[in-house]
Amino acid sequence: LRARGIQVQAQACHGLVDAIETNDTPSIQTLVRRHCHALLQQMPAPQAAVLGCTHYPLISEHFQRELGPDVRIISQPDLVAASLQDYLIRHGLSASGGAHRYLTSGDPALVSRQAQAFVGQSLPFEAL
Repeated sequence: LRARGIQVQAQACHGLVDAIETNDTPSIQTLVRRHCHALLQQMPAPQAAVLGCTHYPLISEHFQRELGPDVRIISQPDLVAASLQDYLIRHGLSASGGAHRYLTSGDPALVSRQAQAFVGQSLPFEAL
């Protein structure tokens, strides 16, 4: 169910996740430009853009540049973190301190290197 008077236009961004995961900046720029151009053809003056992939906040500045300063960029990391924190507290699972484990369904060595590049510190991932 959508709000009345709100127009929504989906825009798939094929190839962008792979470019982000390999940190291929020229491809990222080209793909974001191409996908934003396609979106703007369908919706010439959007008020907001929802970045619907966990990878996209890492390159939100590219989307902002292509869509313009008047387009509000909305992404989910803060909302997801707040929701998870609320869930953990409500279910008595929240803990402070202690050890952290980072799990991945991908290649732990590769994910660890990529995470370090984005976060700036070592994050040793383990296989699920």
